[in-house]
Amino acid sequence: MCCPTRLRVTNRCARAVHVNTTTDAKASSPRERQVSDFTALTRTVQEAGLMKRRQGYYWTRFVVLTGLLLAFGAAIVVIGESWWQLLVAAGLAFVLGQVMFLGHDAAHRQIFASGRWNDWSSLVIANLYAGMSYGWWNHKHSKHHAKPNQVGADPDIGTGAMVFHTQDIPAAKTGFPAWFAQRQGWLFFPLLLLEGLNLHASGIKTVFGRGEVKRRPVEIAFVTVRLGGYLGLVFWALPVGMAFAFLGVQLGLFGLYMGAVFAPNHKGMPIVPANSRIDFLSRQVLMSRNVRGGRLIDLFMGGLNYQVEHHLFPSMPRPHLRRVQPIVREFCASRGIAYTETSLMESYGIVVRYLNKVGLAARDPFQCPLTAEFRSAR
Repeated sequence: MCCPTRLRVTNRCARAVHVNTTTDAKASSPRERQVSDFTALTRTVQEAGLMKRRQGYYWTRFVVLTGLLLAFGAAIVVIGESWWQLLVAAGLAFVLGQVMFLGHDAAHRQIFASGRWNDWSSLVIANLYAGMSYGWWNHKHSKHHAKPNQVGADPDIGTGAMVFHTQDIPAAKTGFPAWFAQRQGWLFFPLLLLEGLNLHASGIKTVFGRGEVKRRPVEIAFVTVRLGGYLGLVFWALPVGMAFAFLGVQLGLFGLYMGAVFAPNHKGMPIVPANSRIDFLSRQVLMSRNVRGGRLIDLFMGGLNYQVEHHLFPSMPRPHLRRVQPIVREFCASRGIAYTETSLMESYGIVVRYLNKVGLAARDPFQCPLTAEFRSAR
């Protein structure tokens, strides 16, 4: 149930954005008008106090997650040789997902005013708590935020095992690649069971590689302690076969969880050609999708269900995203900007159907089903 005081603040903010964004001086071009409008929106958000830090909220989450990780470590030792350990592995996968959401918030400068404090928080949370490279993830994620869904710029839509767009398909696929491509939507979520292993491997490859990594010695030390200590605990407490099963369940569900949260945000939204130029406001709103739901969805998705608001205000503390949403929605409606929001299950259906259509185009790039669909609709 919404707090009456908070509701009054939100309603006041919504009215303010309507007033502020409709009284701006006339700009000489649509691009300048959008910049002016977004400046007014930003001013309204700041005046409402929605950019203020919520250190109490974040310290509470940090303490709770630290306690949960210690509790799961103790459970591994206490339960010992038992297949009930697989439930421990499943619970640990969820908690580590929550840890990564906290690291994500720190990387976006949401927790502290000091960039240095946020950097070190991310290093501790990502490397020491989760065993992943903050430097690798931050570099990749920063590119995504700068140009979401833009071919050649957003690494999250880079063509690899999966084909996320049709604009850089070199040739028609045949044989098994063609069979896989036309079914890639259905295979997307099962393949996410390997994503946890891939995330760890990519981070290790980066910190031990030759590329530039800020604070490389710290990252190496934290990742080594975390992964070495974790593997040592699991193989010390469990028989070898059970230990591998434990790791398989934990890594598999962790990867599935991460993919299930991040996939609805942009997959199936418009793709921007490599040579296109688009203003910040349109880029962030039109390429992002929100997920409807209550507090449970907020918890499950770590606040990333407010993807539009997060992309517009990436340093806004997570608990404020829910409060700023009606302001942003009204702003977009008043400017005729498409604001996309679906349920979680609807978003999964969109992702699967989109990937299957793109996969069919990858099998035969000269017959793009997406293009055919638009043509038939005319």
